[in-house]
Parts: sequence; C-alpha cells; structure tokens
Amino acid sequence: MAQKPLRLLACGDVEGKFDVLFNRVRAIQKKSGNFDLLLCVGNFFGCTPDTEWEEYKTGIKKAPIQTYVLGANNQETVKYFEDADGCELAENITYLGRKGTFTGSSGLQIVYLSGTESLNEPVPDYSFSPQDVSSLQTMLCSTSQFKGVDILLTSPWPKYVGNFGNASGEVDTKKCGSALVSSLATGLKPRYHFAALEKSYYERLPYRNHIVLQENAQHATRFIALADVGNPEKKKYLYAFSIVPMKLMDAAELVKQPPDVTENPYRKFGKEASIRKQIPPAEEQSTCQFFFDLNEKQGRKRSSMGRESKPPHPKQPRKPPQPPGPCWFCLASPEVEKHLVVNIGTHCYLALAKGGLSDDHVLILPIGHYQSVVELSAEVVEEVEKYKATLRRFFKSQGKRCVLFERNYKSHHLQLQVIPVPLSCCATDDIKDAFITQAQEQQIELLEIPEHSDIKQIAQPGAAYFYVELDTGEKLFHKIKRNFPLQFGREVLASEAILNIPEKSDWRQCQISKEEEETLACRFRKDFEPFDFTLDD
Repeated sequence: MAQKPLRLLACGDVEGKFDVLFNRVRAIQKKSGNFDLLLCVGNFFGCTPDTEWEEYKTGIKKAPIQTYVLGANNQETVKYFEDADGCELAENITYLGRKGTFTGSSGLQIVYLSGTESLNEPVPDYSFSPQDVSSLQTMLCSTSQFKGVDILLTSPWPKYVGNFGNASGEVDTKKCGSALVSSLATGLKPRYHFAALEKSYYERLPYRNHIVLQENAQHATRFIALADVGNPEKKKYLYAFSIVPMKLMDAAELVKQPPDVTENPYRKFGKEASIRKQIPPAEEQSTCQFFFDLNEKQGRKRSSMGRESKPPHPKQPRKPPQPPGPCWFCLASPEVEKHLVVNIGTHCYLALAKGGLSDDHVLILPIGHYQSVVELSAEVVEEVEKYKATLRRFFKSQGKRCVLFERNYKSHHLQLQVIPVPLSCCATDDIKDAFITQAQEQQIELLEIPEHSDIKQIAQPGAAYFYVELDTGEKLFHKIKRNFPLQFGREVLASEAILNIPEKSDWRQCQISKEEEETLACRFRKDFEPFDFTLDD
C-alpha cells in the first residue's frame, strides 16, 4: 500500500500579521481540506504593537494548524524567543530553536537554522555563525548512510541560488543571500528548501545533487523563497505541497529527475570552493573523517572519500592499550571486585554497578583497557552491540526499558551504564525530555544525533563527551569542554520525572555490604541466563 503523502504549508515573513495569515490558512483548509503542518521562515514577529500577538499568547485566539517558526533575525524580536533551544510560544505555535533537526512521527526530517549570517565574534543572538553551520553538517552528514533531508528551513536565501536557473526577479543572488546557507544546502541536499527576508517570491527550477555520469543519481532539490504576508503587490507568501518522507520512499522513485532539472547552482565555477572557505571544520574533526563499517569482518576503516585504509597486520587482532597503573575495571586486574561480575564474553563483561540506581543497574565493560567507546577495536564494538541488544530483550521481558549512557570525562576505563526503567514509570519521550530539560538548566548543550550514527564519527579519540542512548535508538550527545557534573546521568534518571529516587543520585549514598552485593549478583546471573548469548555454541 502506497504511503499517504503529508500535506504541508510553508509561509514567508509573517511580520506580526497573524490574523491575516491564519484567516488565509482557514480559508485554504475549508476549500482544500486540512493540512498537517505550517512552516514559517523569515520574520515571524514584526516591529508592530503586540496587541494582536497577546490574543494568541493568552489563548483568546488559536492558530488553526500546528505551526513551527524560526527565530529572530534582528535585535528587536529576540525578546519573543526566551529559550534558544526552542519552546512553545502559544497554543499550536512552536519555536523550533536556533539550529537542529525536527523529525515527525511520520519520519519526515526537517532541518532548521534560525537567524541571519554573522562572521563576527561574538555572534549576536539573532545570527548564526560558521561554527553553527559546521556543527549541523557534522551532526547530519557524517554517516555513510546519509542521503539528504526532506526539508531545510532558513530565513536568508542561499547565495548563488539563481545560477543556471530561471530568473530570480529583482533579487541579485550573486550579491544577496548567505554563502553559509549555500554551503549548508550543498551538504544536506534537502528535497525542499524554504527561505524569505527578501520580500519576493521565487520558485527556482529544481536542481541536481549529483554530477551526471560521474556520481550515482540522487534526488533533486526545489528551492522556494516566499514573500511577506499580506504584501500589497499580492506576491505569493503561502506555498502548499505534498511530500512522502524520504525514508519511506522507493529508492528509484526518489531519484527520478524532473524534466526541467538544472545543474547545482553552488557547484560550478569554483562557487562551492569559495563558499566552503568560510566554513571552518568542526572542532577536533580531522580533515578526512573515517567511519567503521561494522559489516566488515576485518574491521577496516572506510574513509569519507571512499578509500580504504588497510591495517598494517590485518590477521592480527589489535591489542588494547595497557593502563598506566592499577585499573578498577580491567578484568585481569587484582583491583576488580569480581563478585560483582555477572557475565563474561570474549571481549567484554557485565558487572553490577557499585551503588547502583536499582538492583539490576549493570555496566558493560571491555575486558582489556579502553578509555571510551571511540577507542574500541571493531571486534569489541561488535560484542558491545550484542550485549546492548541482549540487555534490551532481557529488561523488556521484565516490563522495563533501558537507558544507556557513557561519560568519557575524569574516567580511565570505559563504563557503559545500563539502567532499567519500569515501563509504568514513564515513556521514552519523557526520559528524553528529562535529559534535555536538565541539560538546559545546567547550560549543557545536549544535541540529538542521527539514530544510526556512530560516536566514532562525532568524537575523536581522547575527546571528552557525554552520550545517552534510549531504547528507541535515539541518541543525545554533549561534547564536554570543562566542568561537567560527574553525576549528571544519574541525577536525571533518579529525578522525580523518571525513577523518583533523587536521594540515589550519588552512588556513594547507595553502597551496600559485600554480602548484599553477592546476593544481587547471584540473582541477576540466574535471571539473565536464558538470554546469555555467551552460552551459544
């Protein structure tokens, strides 16, 4: 059965004319049926009195459709966007945030970048920097499976978008627009890209995202710039379209080229090179990123350029580095509290956490000495993933979901914390919200990263980070720069929003006697035995 398309509306600069916009939306829906979302780019608020907005903010009036908006483009309107990471502004009206990805329940992926371009430091609250663009590209484009996104929302036009296309009217795209946005569009390959700010309507001919006869065919991009709401010239400010999320489409159908498709406007005549000079590499990223292909038995690295880097001795497994001194978690070390060990594999083992949040709070640890997931060899990664999948099945059989986190900061041996949470306590979305909310309160930038991404693609060996993985596969990542709270993961899970045991946020307050630990370990081993993959022939 064919996937039913989503019906969306995109809008240009609202400029505070909320009644004009929403009355028009009501009329369209009355005539053509309901739409799923309204996406607003450009200036949502204007320099007009707040009387009209107060009616929406207080609930006297209500937007007739779920509406998502971008942030401020000038100092005057910064005041309306209290939370830089996004928030509800009024019923049915949501501010997406400064930058990031919004994935709907349908699988539709929308990438957004609020504000105007700034190359100066410090960056104003209403602007984005080269680093903002670089972090978005790194977060989304660094997986080998990345093919593009469904929708890109920016306020400024991309510079040079008119090259090789139809006339862009009174807007000179060689002078107007943002080169940073051009670079972002080049990397993300959106199927639709919406922008505003120029008070002009321009629907560019679709353009290719591949070089003919040199690269595999990819989907085309449609760029649409929208005018301001209620403009006297009656330029188009509202655009209706239907879209099936990319992830649900047949590959052959997705890459079909429209008959009027043109060359990529950013790629030719050195334009792409000149654009990319303005984009600094993400911090601690090498110029040639490598991705581990876990389907390769030899664990070879495959570079982003498509070349393979052969290990010097492919038949000899890499030996883990040795600890500089006694380690509490190397299994061969006399320091290990072996009575807490509940399962041993080939490369990894399970142990009950000392002072755990619950009786079945466990750790996945490498047998040899590795500091973080980033440093693991391919065969160890494979067994870590097997343990994670097995623990998910084990806890699910007990009516629990599990949350996994790693803190590679002020630690010497990798400890993957696996904490079960009863299904009756809360939903996965509640857990995710609790992490994000508490991170915001402590001014920690916790980014959502693509579900199938690998931490090795984001963090370099030796880099400090905090990482959370939910039972749905959703992942949150924070690059630690300084002064990260050591108990952050425990504090969130122990909070009232999740396990409601705030007194257990510090493991030192949860220690029990060795006899009690032995009893818990014995019970866990017995319960886990039906799921133990290490017993398989």
